Amino acid sequence: MLGEPMMATPLTASQMLTALIAEGLDTKERSGWRTHDRGNRGDGWGPVHGVMIHHTGGTAPSDGEIVWSGRADLPGPCAHAYLAKDGTLTLTSAGRANHAGGGDPAVLSA
Repeated sequence: MLGEPMMATPLTASQMLTALIAEGLDTKERSGWRTHDRGNRGDGWGPVHGVMIHHTGGTAPSDGEIVWSGRADLPGPCAHAYLAKDGTLTLTSAGRANHAGGGDPAVLSA
């Protein structure tokens, strides 16, 4: 239907990792990322309606830990990946993440 968002076919965690590496990203996998999600259910990567990548705005070495564990007011994971200043992308979740506020209405309705 005209006007409805077009969504890509969801990727598995392995397909996502393969795609990132194929694009030349310096990619690391945090231990347990494939089963780490906001509900700690480990029900995996999908359906994917968007991917959140958190970049480091500061120099605090704990920024990646905040993405993994969250904060007192927001449980982790807070993103699917963490992009450090050196360009390394660390995968932190293969499921739902708690970031991006209320999200885009078109994505949420998908």
